[in-house]
Amino acid sequence: MSTNETEVSFELAIEQLERIVAQLESGDVPLEKAIELYQEGVRLSHLCGIKLEQVEKKIEMLVEGETGAVSRKPFQPVLEDKGN
Repeated sequence: MSTNETEVSFELAIEQLERIVAQLESGDVPLEKAIELYQEGVRLSHLCGIKLEQVEKKIEMLVEGETGAVSRKPFQPVLEDKGN
């Protein structure tokens, strides 16, 4: 991908990642090309992760307290415990 990473939207990166996955799943890709596609897919996946983290940092939750007053609180995603 020749486009600067900061210019690639999340949606475009996901679309490109989906195309790469489809190509790899088809099994009709020569080994060298499959390796290149895999590496590009990993890069796009990392880029999407970074973009999601940036958005999470911008999101605020409105929380209603016991007194009924509404306050702002930084968004903290719930991390699933996949070990149990």
